[in-house]
Amino acid sequence: MSGTISGDAHNTAGAAAPGIDKGRRTWIAITCGAGVVGTAAVAVPFVSTFAPSERARAAGAPVRVDISAIAPGEKLTVEWRGKPVWILRRTPEQLAELAKLDPQLADPASVRTQYPTPDYARNPHRSIKPEFFVGVGICTHLGCSPADKLTPGPQPSLPDDWAGGFFCACHGSTFDMAGRVFKNKPAPDNLEVPPHMYVSDTVVVIGEDKQA
Repeated sequence: MSGTISGDAHNTAGAAAPGIDKGRRTWIAITCGAGVVGTAAVAVPFVSTFAPSERARAAGAPVRVDISAIAPGEKLTVEWRGKPVWILRRTPEQLAELAKLDPQLADPASVRTQYPTPDYARNPHRSIKPEFFVGVGICTHLGCSPADKLTPGPQPSLPDDWAGGFFCACHGSTFDMAGRVFKNKPAPDNLEVPPHMYVSDTVVVIGEDKQA
């Protein structure tokens, strides 16, 4: 298993659409051209004791991740159940922007049930720790791969008041820094928040939430 930390890098992600066999989909194969890592990206090796065996991972074994090296504004991608899981450490400025976006979002409170949001993440920042967003990097439309567009401001295919987030180039869906989809976009739901919990200040377990 491997991953990268990036600021405004393009990471692979994708999401299973209704009726599509998720077990047959691999997020690596469906990149929609968003698999290029930016020049600011830095490869980060995983501690071997955190990596489950291939067989255990395929069966959905929890994945332990050390998040201590993620700097504010950076994102780490790990694999769980064959899906890319993003761990984004948001800056205070990025967190402050979230509340301002509610009128522009299709489901700001994460009440839709197609991809249920855990109770502990049903809040404005959609996370246990406000600073860290943990989400499945798979668009809820047709399983394409949203790209990081973390830098705010005008840029191609995005509004002039863009506050930072993610853009799925396949069909134009946009998501904020909490994985919430904007209105009038093809994606029917916010990005999935997987079961997760913190076992220490620096280690998060993806795939379990019994202590959350």
